[in-house]
Amino acid sequence: MSTTLQHKSPSTLEDHESTYHLKKKNRRNPWIGVSLRILATLILMVFVLQQVEWESLVQRLKSLEWQWFAAAQAVAIAIQIVAGVRWSSLARPIGFLHSTSFFIWRFFEGVFFNLCLPSSIGGDVVKAYRLSNTNRGRLLAGCTILADRLAGVSALGVLAGSAILSLELNLSPTSTIAVAAILFVSVLLGFRLTIGNLNRFLDLLPATHKLRQFLAQLLPYQVRPSLMGRAVAWSLIVQVGASVSVALMARGIGVTLGLGVWFSVVPLIALAIVLPISINGVGIREGGMALLLSRWGVAGEQAVAIGLLWFLTTIGTGLIGGLLFLLDRQTSGSMETEEALGTLPIISSK
Repeated sequence: MSTTLQHKSPSTLEDHESTYHLKKKNRRNPWIGVSLRILATLILMVFVLQQVEWESLVQRLKSLEWQWFAAAQAVAIAIQIVAGVRWSSLARPIGFLHSTSFFIWRFFEGVFFNLCLPSSIGGDVVKAYRLSNTNRGRLLAGCTILADRLAGVSALGVLAGSAILSLELNLSPTSTIAVAAILFVSVLLGFRLTIGNLNRFLDLLPATHKLRQFLAQLLPYQVRPSLMGRAVAWSLIVQVGASVSVALMARGIGVTLGLGVWFSVVPLIALAIVLPISINGVGIREGGMALLLSRWGVAGEQAVAIGLLWFLTTIGTGLIGGLLFLLDRQTSGSMETEEALGTLPIISSK
């Protein structure tokens, strides 16, 4: 028996070495990002707590009327249910034939993993993984999650924009509703023009451009851009509910402001939390409250207490997701869903 020795050329060895170093660099980069976010979280919380009197903050929290907090927690749970319905409205039409309750279940799981994992998209990755058993299904699941995120951010802009204009211009309720309607229609038209003509926008970008790769994930919605409009409508309900939840917990520690204030403050902070700066928005939420509520004469200790209570309701909602995950830890592809996904045309961004 003979053995043939194959000698690799220097160029081949260099290619393997460069590939190895690239993979090693890619493994390090996520940990660098996570470490920086942990450091940013600690710095932000130290800075926020230095701006308030610790004893006064503790007293504010001790004075909490728990019936108001319980109501706030109930609303926070309810809006996650609505958010699950929103996700199903984006996923079912493109082939994920699960029940609406299934999507609500998985949405709560995503909230739990967003709490546990340092990355801001940790919960999204888990949701995509558990939505299908195949790589193609999980890729499409990622499309639905991206669309869900964009719908939520758009609704935040509509709610915050209309509330800020109402407060700054002292608009009447009728005028405020009209402004909100104009912003909402503008968002719908924007989605109709961009998603409906997505291929044309992608052709203007180089094949390797990051923006092109990002936008290409929305291609499944090009043939049905109206789905995004419905998702934005669901998102408005979610964001209004989130503002009401924060208003209730604020009432529990004696802060009584009009809903218009919360409709402007909560969406702005929610938008800031989306930025990959700290872990789960810790420090941004509390500091944002102190900064924005000072305009209405709310003491720093009260504002930070509201931010901490807001985070506590997020933990409470996430624990429900953790319990649901323990009850069902299997991935959830079904024969009907995989067959439906298999019949979908593959839309290319090339």
